[in-house]
Amino acid sequence: MVRRRSFLLGASALPLVGPGTALAAPGTALAAPGTAGPVTALAGPLDTGRAVADHWIRTMSLGGNDWQDATLHSGVMALYKATKDTKYRDYSLSWANRHNFGLRSSSSNPHFADHQAAGQAYLDLYEDNPEPRRRAAIVREIDATIATGRTDYWWWVDALHMALPIFARLGKSDYGDRLYRWTRQRLWNDGLWWRDGKYVNRNIYWSRGNGWAIAALAKTLEVLPQSSPYRAGYETDFRKMAAAVARVQRADGFWNVNLGDPNNYPGPETSGTAFFTYGLAWGIRAGVLNANTYRPVAMKAWDGMLRVAVHTNGRLGYVQGMGQQPSDHQPVGRNHTANFGVGAFLLASSEVARI
Repeated sequence: MVRRRSFLLGASALPLVGPGTALAAPGTALAAPGTAGPVTALAGPLDTGRAVADHWIRTMSLGGNDWQDATLHSGVMALYKATKDTKYRDYSLSWANRHNFGLRSSSSNPHFADHQAAGQAYLDLYEDNPEPRRRAAIVREIDATIATGRTDYWWWVDALHMALPIFARLGKSDYGDRLYRWTRQRLWNDGLWWRDGKYVNRNIYWSRGNGWAIAALAKTLEVLPQSSPYRAGYETDFRKMAAAVARVQRADGFWNVNLGDPNNYPGPETSGTAFFTYGLAWGIRAGVLNANTYRPVAMKAWDGMLRVAVHTNGRLGYVQGMGQQPSDHQPVGRNHTANFGVGAFLLASSEVARI
């Protein structure tokens, strides 16, 4: 049995930022010299989401159907649902049609969660217009995964976000929970997750890796029936994550790339921060988290991203590039952006607007 080290003990020296901290009013212009600055002085969350999405659409070409663009389009579709602006749906539809609503595959790595992630946006598009072809590929893939009887596919924490919500949306929660429990037994520690087996019992809790996990739980709980036998367990894990994350928020609202060590590549990082903001805002809106406790945390994070990470032209900065640990793609700068970071920010904007 793996011996677990308490995250609470490991985090005892971290600065605690929590409820009751004085915050600026949401949307207030608070740009400091040399920072990116807000899009407008009093931009609302959806206005800011639009600006960030529009910049990406305007400056980037349609991408592939792996996890990076799958995460982008999950956020774009959330923005569409929040704004009812069909240009966002049509952008995601163009991307999905480009790939014929298909999934990547690998003979050497079958049923890989990263390759299933596009199914989330496909299912969003299916809900908007239930053409059978929009969900056919992801249904086949999930059924084929279940048919193997294996539960060891999700060996890294990112996989929770890529696939767990899909199992729930397709009514396959029984098997999705078996996969989740296999991962949780190996990577969960006192409310936070190690990225994979290489990091177990090390004081490295990668911010975006934990962001993937809290977003996975939020998306899954959103679609699980209240009567689901798995709901209580996911809500418990979600609340433990929220508490652990809130304890290590930076004074500027962001989270460091390593939640366990504030001196390990310190500085603002947007992708993990955006996922935490999304998760906390969803929890407040859904009644899973206490609003008096967590709204200040979520809004401090939102205001931090608005002040520092969102450029005046809508570019989103301080996004750590693809990787698996705090040291990857360092230093993270104000011009560093990525599709998955934009997707996370759009998820956050769509939920912050609701609280």
